[in-house]
Amino acid sequence: MLKLLVVEDHTLVREGLVRTLCQLESEVLVLEAADCDCAAALLEQEGDFDLILLDLGLPGIDGLTCLSLIRSRYPTIPVVIVSAYDDALTVARALKAGASGFVPKAYSGERLLAALREVLNGGIFAPDRLMPMKLGPELPPLPIGGGADPAEFGLTERQVDVLSLMVRGKSNRDIGIRLGLTEGTVKIHTTAIFKALGVSSRTQALVAVNRFGIRLPR
Repeated sequence: MLKLLVVEDHTLVREGLVRTLCQLESEVLVLEAADCDCAAALLEQEGDFDLILLDLGLPGIDGLTCLSLIRSRYPTIPVVIVSAYDDALTVARALKAGASGFVPKAYSGERLLAALREVLNGGIFAPDRLMPMKLGPELPPLPIGGGADPAEFGLTERQVDVLSLMVRGKSNRDIGIRLGLTEGTVKIHTTAIFKALGVSSRTQALVAVNRFGIRLPR
């Protein structure tokens, strides 16, 4: 069963999202929260969500702050922003803060479902006009050696080594052999890397490296 959380303060909008989300799969459970505090309580009780939909214009704690809190406490749960504010700056801020997707409220239900399926499959979604690069299995070659220092993201030297091999498509086993680590240790480093980058999959980590221009060893 697919388990989703909708964080939206407008009841009519929230109810409409819930009805649409029930079309994602044959079995879908959707829980609702009207603000960040309610969302935090539900996450504490029901932490195994597959996806969170989050509005930016929340009362009290705003959506971007709520996003940061969710990313820090539940780094493996993908969060998709659903907002009426879809200018390039807002979208960029949300993605940089760790959102796995951004869907304008002007989208149809069909386009919303398509975007959510892309995120659930490990991709990152943003409006085409703001993110022309297709994110998925046909990603363009990664320009290793950008301008951002990995230390700025809290990555250790060993995590940088793991990330460098990860974005080149190496398996955990191959990474372990190259770095003299067990697969279990590689998995621990991978989890830490995902948390530092605010992502939940290898594909998203690759996109984050590309987007932020993180400098990695060749």
